[in-house]
Amino acid sequence: MFNLTPTVRNLLFLNIGCFLVQQNVPALHLTQLGSLYPFGSPYLQPWQFLTYMFLHGSWGHIISNMFGLISFGPMLEQRWGGSRFLTFWLICGLGAGGLYQGVRYYENAKMEQAAAEFHRQPTGGDFADFFRNNFPEAHGYEALARGLQQNPQNADYIDAANKAVDGVVEEVKNSPYAGMLGASGALFGILFAFAYLFPNTELFLLFFPFPIKAKYFVFFYAVYELYKGVHRTPGDNVAHYAHLGGLLIGFIVLKFWERGRQQFY
Repeated sequence: MFNLTPTVRNLLFLNIGCFLVQQNVPALHLTQLGSLYPFGSPYLQPWQFLTYMFLHGSWGHIISNMFGLISFGPMLEQRWGGSRFLTFWLICGLGAGGLYQGVRYYENAKMEQAAAEFHRQPTGGDFADFFRNNFPEAHGYEALARGLQQNPQNADYIDAANKAVDGVVEEVKNSPYAGMLGASGALFGILFAFAYLFPNTELFLLFFPFPIKAKYFVFFYAVYELYKGVHRTPGDNVAHYAHLGGLLIGFIVLKFWERGRQQFY
């Protein structure tokens, strides 16, 4: 499974090279230039829909993604050929980024609406709810929420709360750290394709005490990603819906290719 095919090897070297530049040449600002920022952010650029999938946030991040690439990619490249494999990888990455942008746009619109409603009628309870729903990893807002709840007419509390709410909106939308990056969306398309074409291949995984067939592994992984996306926990900065987007795009592409079955492989 680690017999690297040419396109998989090139993608591996390209991702590692970009990550090393990120880590060792900060003057290039590669992370900020190449990460995918949400709609409305001053940092959003068209090329980021492509470049984000070649950047990573940590060694653990890139190792996990590249391990998946070299584990599942070679069999698909041998089946399809290099050009079709690369096309599939890029389409899944682009599609995952686009779908996740839609999710983030919806979430940001809800957040801005909640901020506007709070400004119209600020209360301590609504202030705490705003943080819990939109910036759950934050701490220290509880004291201001209690103060505003106990003194709802206090102008200083109201002003501080309004500024804090606006600060959250600014942080989520316009922070230079708000960009999404990583090859996970493309990788999840690869996972789906592997399970689709080789469904009964038994996988031996570190976190499973027994072998599991590829089709069951991908199914349970998708259910897990959906659960984590819906029930987001504080501090979780994983783009779960981008992973699901990669799976969905992979499914659509495979079904489209399958229409011309004689040319599928």
